[in-house]
Amino acid sequence: MSDLVSYQLEDGIATLTLSNGKVNAISNDLIVALNAALDQAETDRAVVILTGQPGILSGGYDLKIMTSSPQAALDLVYAGSTLTRRMLAHPYPIVVACTGHAVAKGAFLLLSADYRIGVDGPFSIGLNEVQIGMTMHHVGIELARNRLSTAAFGRAVINGEMFAPKGAVQAGFLDTVVSPDDLQEAARTAALQLKKINMAAHKNTKLKARKVFLETLDKAIEADRHTAL
Repeated sequence: MSDLVSYQLEDGIATLTLSNGKVNAISNDLIVALNAALDQAETDRAVVILTGQPGILSGGYDLKIMTSSPQAALDLVYAGSTLTRRMLAHPYPIVVACTGHAVAKGAFLLLSADYRIGVDGPFSIGLNEVQIGMTMHHVGIELARNRLSTAAFGRAVINGEMFAPKGAVQAGFLDTVVSPDDLQEAARTAALQLKKINMAAHKNTKLKARKVFLETLDKAIEADRHTAL
């Protein structure tokens, strides 16, 4: 489908693989490509597996764009936040097969999915914004508040603590951890299990369960459009 996001459909499962340099930087172009891939998955009525390159899901937003100008940074964060909102309301289940590190927006991709599988190893998962001098945006705060454990929220958002994969399960970034060799099969098994549910019921229940949260995100997205990072 794209050099930045490949698309493979098999047995009603759409595998979307990010490929944008050694850290899978989240750029405007990658977000456009990912939205196009989600469009195709919706047309195909497919359960989605989102994954990355060996060793990394994503290192976060493209820093070249984020540091080019305040407006460029705001525009990229807006595009990323609307992607987050879309993933949370996607009519079919989204599984993330986290291939290693997931930092900043990479970790937010985990928090935007329905089921998250990570790999064991010397990997870091979390929100490093305050470590690199960025004030956390409203959408990031609300997403973390909703999806992380109460105990981990302050450590992750305010302190910028990074978590090893097993700690990321306790924090709420991941649902389970497997060996790197088992990741692909574990993601496929999870997707096949999710295929068995009634998709209309999944969509309607997801929207009902997340109604207040999605409304909160809509307000946060608008607040971020007028707030310096």
